[in-house]
Amino acid sequence: SGRVTGVQTCALPISDHELIREFQDGNKASFDELVKRHLPNTYGFFIKFTADEVEAEDLAQDVFIKMFKALKKFRFESEFKTYLFRANINMSNTYLRRNKWRNMLHLDQAPEQGYMDTSYEDEWRKKELWDGVAKLPSRQRMVVTMRIAQEMPYKEISDIMGISENSAKVNYHHAVTALKEKLQD
Repeated sequence: SGRVTGVQTCALPISDHELIREFQDGNKASFDELVKRHLPNTYGFFIKFTADEVEAEDLAQDVFIKMFKALKKFRFESEFKTYLFRANINMSNTYLRRNKWRNMLHLDQAPEQGYMDTSYEDEWRKKELWDGVAKLPSRQRMVVTMRIAQEMPYKEISDIMGISENSAKVNYHHAVTALKEKLQD
């Protein structure tokens, strides 16, 4: 067959789905490879979301701990990237709910200074924004999160979600309109 064992000269890289199949068959190294492949993006997502390296690391680790259990039942109905992204969004929503009250309790600690310090207000607006995002319909929530937190182009969003590029734009527009209304109330 012309194939030399042990040497992969121009072989295509193994797909995420193949890695998941191997993991489901008991190969733990395949899961490690998935983590190595996707941890940087997951960490990057949470760093933009929390602006805190430790929190971002913890959340990314939590997502992959959940993935370790969930992938045993993965049904290959979507791309792994989409599945992982949904897990990131769910984890970010949990993070927001868990931290909303804690953050509100610290709002009264704004320093009494002569100049206008808007850092607490900016932080509150950010939390309020993400709280609004968490309440959007799931498709809009995914599109907005990919655009804002990941700065993804519509083309990539449409590929991940399996929708047209135009549909991604429309969902983003509706989501932004809804968020503006919520933030003005």
